[in-house]
Amino acid sequence: MSWKTTLYDYVHHKNQMDMDYSVEPLLPIVTDRAYLQAQIQRLARTAQTDQDRNFSPSKSETRLSFIHAEEQAGRVIANVRLRRTSVGSIGVRDHEEQRVESERIQLEEHDGKWYIINIEALSAEYSRHRTAGLDNGHQPADYYSEEYGTGRMPSTPYLNYNILPYLETGNRKSVYDRVKAVQYADMWWDKGNPAYIEFEVDCSNYISQCLFAGGAPMHYTGKRDSGWWYKGRYNGQELWSYSWAVAHSLQRYLISNRNGLTAEEVPQADMLELGDVISYDWDGNGRFQHSTIVTAKDENGMPLVNAHTTNSFRRYWSYKDSVAWTEKTQYRFLHIADLL
Repeated sequence: MSWKTTLYDYVHHKNQMDMDYSVEPLLPIVTDRAYLQAQIQRLARTAQTDQDRNFSPSKSETRLSFIHAEEQAGRVIANVRLRRTSVGSIGVRDHEEQRVESERIQLEEHDGKWYIINIEALSAEYSRHRTAGLDNGHQPADYYSEEYGTGRMPSTPYLNYNILPYLETGNRKSVYDRVKAVQYADMWWDKGNPAYIEFEVDCSNYISQCLFAGGAPMHYTGKRDSGWWYKGRYNGQELWSYSWAVAHSLQRYLISNRNGLTAEEVPQADMLELGDVISYDWDGNGRFQHSTIVTAKDENGMPLVNAHTTNSFRRYWSYKDSVAWTEKTQYRFLHIADLL
């Protein structure tokens, strides 16, 4: 048996695991106890969520592609991409969810058989790495260290006219086009728009792009810590505000801004409309680490969302099927104002 065969078996068993809400299909080939325990907890939450919403899974499929593999004698480390499609129903209505997950998988050979000894997510809704001086480590350090350290921005940055063809200077009001925001979210859910940089943790950058596609006006201040803007490249660096690309800063801007792009916090998820935003505080400590956009509703009228980082399409809003979710998780439901 080759190590690739074991990986294909892993994908097959992973599909069955999600259908059965049990890790038992993985036990013959996966020995990573920490991973299995995390999956047991995740599957229990998923089963309860599906029961609460009367959701019945009917099919789970995964397409495996190899990113990179390092082979040694009796040992392999493989980076893989898993494009997953899950289908189920609530009553007579079918729902299809998709997501793209990346994993680093270590395999070892024993007595002619390959086993998976470690599984590490390469893309996750919550990055636990922190960068000094920033909200939550969403950005690679070389994009901001100089500006943040001095507190100054170039006075006349080069504008990327493919993104912002002109600078809005008046107080003209416009209507937030929820259809266009959702159309953009669906077009780019599984890939990055090359007109923008794509961050390692890309959730809020993607949401900001969706809001902008829906007609939300940029608020350019030339300062990282104010306004909501993305301006292009200057001296090899892309310039943007924290509120554009950092989850905590984005939700704070939406509820505190008074002109242009604004949002009202509502108490329940089912009060949200298409094009609205949900922010996630996994630790319950007041620091929000993830953002999604509402792109559909299920049969119960509950939001289904798109997201980046773990690229997701029509995912159930609560994210209890994420290993990032904890019992302390808090949500902020943000209804974008119709008049911008």
